[in-house]
Amino acid sequence: MTEAAEPTTKKSGGRGLVIFLAGVFLVAGLGFTFFYDDVQRLRFVLSLYEEDYIVENFRDMDRVFPTGVVHKGEYTHEFPREEGFELPETFEFNGETQNVADFLESTWTTGLVVLKDGAIVYEKYYRGNTEDSLCISWSVAKSFLSALVGIAVEEGQIESIEDPLDKYVPELVGTGYEGVRIKDALQMSAGIYFNEDYGDFNSDINKLGRILALGGSLDGFVASMTRERDPGTFHKYTSTDTQAVAMALMRATGKSMCELLEEKIWKPLGMESDSYYLLDTAGTELALGGLNATTRDYARFGQLYLQKGKWNDEQIVPEQWVIDSVTPDAPHLMPGDNPLSTEKMGYGYQWWIPVEPDGEFLAVGIYNQFIYVYPKLNVVIAKNSAYPGYTDDYESEYETVEMFRAIAKSLSEDAE
Repeated sequence: MTEAAEPTTKKSGGRGLVIFLAGVFLVAGLGFTFFYDDVQRLRFVLSLYEEDYIVENFRDMDRVFPTGVVHKGEYTHEFPREEGFELPETFEFNGETQNVADFLESTWTTGLVVLKDGAIVYEKYYRGNTEDSLCISWSVAKSFLSALVGIAVEEGQIESIEDPLDKYVPELVGTGYEGVRIKDALQMSAGIYFNEDYGDFNSDINKLGRILALGGSLDGFVASMTRERDPGTFHKYTSTDTQAVAMALMRATGKSMCELLEEKIWKPLGMESDSYYLLDTAGTELALGGLNATTRDYARFGQLYLQKGKWNDEQIVPEQWVIDSVTPDAPHLMPGDNPLSTEKMGYGYQWWIPVEPDGEFLAVGIYNQFIYVYPKLNVVIAKNSAYPGYTDDYESEYETVEMFRAIAKSLSEDAE
């Protein structure tokens, strides 16, 4: 039976979570005395999205949260550079002309890297960030997980994405994820009930917040999820789907996310900086959004996907996996007004497909983090931001796509 589309979901990590966390810490403070680290984390969380602190916080997440390092290798891929390109002055959105420079300013852009034909043609940092700043990815991290799953399938550690998650994670038997295919979770279609009501103390998003703020197990949280729909029938953005896939990946390979990303992606691509994941208190990586890296290294990952997983004549991610990852293959995953989805954009394996696509695809994180890939024009754009107005301006994601398109087309016009 076809269900009506629900309102577009708020992606995990919004301002409401901070308000809730503040309450949790204040209540907890009545019952016991904080240790020093708890107090520092409280102060950090309370100011996480405030205008006076958000930029510094987004490049300094390791100041208070436990982290796991992803080490760079001895080899660094140096992008060639081409000088002379200037961003277009304007772009069109919803029938109105917008100024590019004003939009970059208004969305609190902190880093912008534009690649054309594998060369840096534009690079600029804002609001105190530099080329060395490690920026929180938020949900851009999901696309990195997808690549690692594709590699694990190619290497035979995961037999098939048609396998149920509980084949690799037995403790998911008896939970909402029992019998859910890895593929359905990759496509945010596991059918899981996920309450994102920040005002409800017992909502799922607030339970997740308590784990991050006060300690606990991400694995245990995933195992607490319940089912509301048949898997593979409806697209609903649910970050625990990503974490469930990460659980299966780590069990299948016997390695942590940090180890896998370092071995399979970071060192082979010649990333220029160490990166890190945020961890829960059990030492498990927040795969759904805890990766921190430089804007230039995010661009390198986008270039890898532009090249269909190939890097320096080596197939890092299987080509067919890359193609499948950015190709919606069921009605509920198609972009546009879709009664079988909560979102306007389409979805693949942890990659987004824009409305009225021209072969493009992108990774998206809250507060305006992006890796945008336009294969027809051979363009990759990475953008990090610390946009405090994001939760009241979800349209900015669609607006950013139109700006990216204008930049890419401007580059192609300059090349003619």
